[in-house]
Amino acid sequence: MARHEPTDVECPYEVREYSLEFGSHDLGKAIVMTDVSKTTFSRRGFLKGAGVTAATTVIESANALARQTKDALQQERAVGPDALPIKLHINGQEHSVTIEPRYTLAETLRDNVGLTGTKVVCDRGSCSACTVWIDETPKLACMTLAIDTIGCKITTIEGLSRGGTMDAVQAAFVKHDALQCGFCTPGMVMSCAALLKRNANPTLDDVKHAVSGNLCRCGTYPKVFAATLDVAQERNKAASLVTLTGREA
Repeated sequence: MARHEPTDVECPYEVREYSLEFGSHDLGKAIVMTDVSKTTFSRRGFLKGAGVTAATTVIESANALARQTKDALQQERAVGPDALPIKLHINGQEHSVTIEPRYTLAETLRDNVGLTGTKVVCDRGSCSACTVWIDETPKLACMTLAIDTIGCKITTIEGLSRGGTMDAVQAAFVKHDALQCGFCTPGMVMSCAALLKRNANPTLDDVKHAVSGNLCRCGTYPKVFAATLDVAQERNKAASLVTLTGREA
């Protein structure tokens, strides 16, 4: 005879025990089995509940973002359209100027600070003749508002030279005759100098990429490339000589 092991079976009833009394007489206890109510879930009901929960979360997130944006806007002080005094850190010196908020950095450098080395040619960010450094990064001065550079370190073509002595890149441009009309030259020099600052041993492709945004209508690109590579080679020779001298000492 086969032996069946007991198994756990879910009982659809709930067992309760009651005490039976009649007046002062204890009639014993009774056991009653009652149906247990079951909670049922439908697929439609589940999806509806999940959708409501997701929508509530999205609405709360949007409200929180709106509150943060409102607080940020309230904290910022609107300026303009009248001129206001600002201070700019240019070529290692602080300059105080009074300009309208709409003034570009190129206009401010030329008209208010007197640094006319930065050229305005296209005035729409397509030729890079107005290239300057903002925190050591080449930027287009004609596409940058002056008030956006408050607190930044600005370097122009005038800031490359020291005490009347041209920078090595400027001198190399003269040596290789890498300029004709001169309108693009300041921006071209700033782009090449920035390249050599971050890459001491650039290739020809590196130089081409560095000046890819600089437009030269006179077509002096080959000489610009030669001047930049010449500076890199001379600097590497000097560094090697210093290293060799140090070892011999």
